[in-house]
Amino acid sequence: MGIDLTLASRFMTSHARVLDRRRFEVLTTGTGQDAVIRGLDAYRNPDGGYGWGLEPDLRAAESQPAGALHALEALVTAAPATSPHTVPLLDWLQSVTLPDGGLPFASPITDPTGCAPFWVDSAQAVQAGHPESSLQITAAVAAQAHLLARTDATVRDHPWLATATRYCLDAVTTITGSASPPFAYVLSFSLRFLDAACDSGAADGRVTADLLRDMARFVPVDGAVPVEGGAEGETLRLLDFAPVPGRPVRELLDVRAVVADLDRLEQAQCADGGWPVDFTSYSASASLEWRGHATVHAVEVLRANGRTERSQVPDSERG
Repeated sequence: MGIDLTLASRFMTSHARVLDRRRFEVLTTGTGQDAVIRGLDAYRNPDGGYGWGLEPDLRAAESQPAGALHALEALVTAAPATSPHTVPLLDWLQSVTLPDGGLPFASPITDPTGCAPFWVDSAQAVQAGHPESSLQITAAVAAQAHLLARTDATVRDHPWLATATRYCLDAVTTITGSASPPFAYVLSFSLRFLDAACDSGAADGRVTADLLRDMARFVPVDGAVPVEGGAEGETLRLLDFAPVPGRPVRELLDVRAVVADLDRLEQAQCADGGWPVDFTSYSASASLEWRGHATVHAVEVLRANGRTERSQVPDSERG
């Protein structure tokens, strides 16, 4: 079947925010890395962190761990180009890290307009003096940092990454000793963290590989993991756990199930050229922004897995 990149490009032009359009440009043309780095500046705060809705459902201006996640994600897209603001971002992460080495799910929010309730609840706990570390957000941020560490030595050598890695390894070890599977997003981000940490040079590869194998037992053969408490039908899939071929986590999954999930993702491209999301958004802007983000992710995953652009059909012949 293939990907209709022309239609996807039209969707991005019509609907996506500039940062995701720039990321799409890098993925499809191999150019524009510096524009991605510059595009992050609109979301950057003087403290070195990122906010201003870089996480679409967290529209607060303040710097947030989720903002750091998306900033690092964009920097991974831009690699091997580097940003002068990466070390200040890691310094900010270190400044908000809790004594056990983990990040709070969210930092304090002044104006919760357009913010998802789960972000607001966590922010209020921090403001009330009861912060708790979140494996979900710490693993998500650390996973992107480990990916970036492959091309940026300042990330690999920053003390925050070692601190966050130790926290995640300890937290994952506790989970693997349990018979109960973790929350879907905790499972997803933990597996992606472990997979990224295996060969980043910033963690013990043998330890992470063993934990990766132990954690992967919670993934069902078809990879479908419903999100408890999420929107109706919200489900994580195999490609949410293992999007990139040739990685250690892929070796732990059923090959036929991965092919089937690639077929699913390829066929999910909508008539407007973009990809859908199955979770709830909390503002009109977030709804569109998430689809732009999802379209970048889908194209990135499908092309990395050898799914090519379909033969172009003239507009006059489209059904």
